[in-house]
Amino acid sequence: MTTYAALLRGINVGGNRKLPMAELRTLMTGLGHDSVATYLQSGQAVFTTDQGDAESLAADLTKAIEERFGFLVDVLVRDHAYLKAIVDACPFPAAELAAKQLHVTYLSGPAAPERYADIDPAAHLPEEFRLGDRALYLYAPDGLGRSKLAEALSRSRIHKGLIATTRNWNTVVKLAELTAGGA
Repeated sequence: MTTYAALLRGINVGGNRKLPMAELRTLMTGLGHDSVATYLQSGQAVFTTDQGDAESLAADLTKAIEERFGFLVDVLVRDHAYLKAIVDACPFPAAELAAKQLHVTYLSGPAAPERYADIDPAAHLPEEFRLGDRALYLYAPDGLGRSKLAEALSRSRIHKGLIATTRNWNTVVKLAELTAGGA
C-alpha cells in the first residue's frame, strides 16, 4: 500500500464549488481507498491504496467528484516521497520564514523555465520564485494576497495545459508528515 495526498484545486473558496470534506472522505472510501483523512477545508486528502499510479488516481477522483457533485475539480495526487522531496528541496530558508511568506505551487508537469521567461525577477523584489520538480516555490514577504509576483505567476498562459494548485508552507510540510505513515 502506498500513502498519497490528493490536492484539489479551487474548492470551498468564497462559497463556490462547495465540497464538504466528510463527503469527500466517503467518496474516496467508495473508490476503494483506505485510511482516508482530510486536512483543512481547502482540498487536501490523505489516503492509502494499492490501485493505480498517481495520474490514474487523480483522473479517477476527478471523474468521481464531477459525477457526485456536478462540477469539475482539477486534482493532483502525490506520494510521500515526492512530498518530502519538495520540503527537502526548498530553496528558501523555510525555518526562518513565516508560513504565510512561503508557498509551493504543485504542477501536473515540469516547471519548464521557458514558461517563466517573461517574468522579470528584479521587478518583483523582494519577492522571489524558484522552480523545482513539477513545483514552483514562491517567497512573498507580505503574503500571497498582496503579492504582485504571485499575480504574474498565476496568469493562465504561464501554466497553460497544466494543473497548478498552490499551498502555503504549513500545508506543504503537514502533507509530507501525514503521508509519512505509509511510506
